Amino acid sequence: MNDEKLRECFSRSLGIPAGRVSDDLAYNSIKEWDSVGHMALVAELEGAFDVMFDTDDILGMSTVARAREILGRYGVSFDAA
Repeated sequence: MNDEKLRECFSRSLGIPAGRVSDDLAYNSIKEWDSVGHMALVAELEGAFDVMFDTDDILGMSTVARAREILGRYGVSFDAA
């Protein structure tokens, strides 16, 4: 369930179809995920998962997989692959 929520957050904040969201999608690999898109993504994730990221986590959120890993440190669990 949280995997789907994560995909939806990326899709909504970056304005891309959910089908384009994969673990290897990376910051600056698509035009939509620039610095402005990154801050929109951070806000979307914080709201959806009720967390408040610290600066290092925001800067380190470079891929979808890293976002999942970072959210895991905040107690968010994801489906087993």
